[in-house]
Amino acid sequence: MDIEFKSLNELYTRIEPALETKKCEMQRIGYSYIKEEDIWNYLKEVKWTKSKDLSLYEMIDDVLNTDNVLIDSYFKKKMTNLKREKNLEED
Repeated sequence: MDIEFKSLNELYTRIEPALETKKCEMQRIGYSYIKEEDIWNYLKEVKWTKSKDLSLYEMIDDVLNTDNVLIDSYFKKKMTNLKREKNLEED
């Protein structure tokens, strides 16, 4: 039985429990700053970019079994690329 999703938001909602589980695992071993969105973004932007027709099972397997160091490295690289400026706007 193939499950089809009408949007990425619908897919995200479906695998959110696995993302939450992975986030908790990472927080237990010291990655307290990683959120579900970071795990999702890593998989979407790095692991799943060249994949076609992944099953829900394969995606959940990727969420739960991706190396924590790879997610952490991705997150730190993203944070490095953020533009940090002082806000001098008057309220």
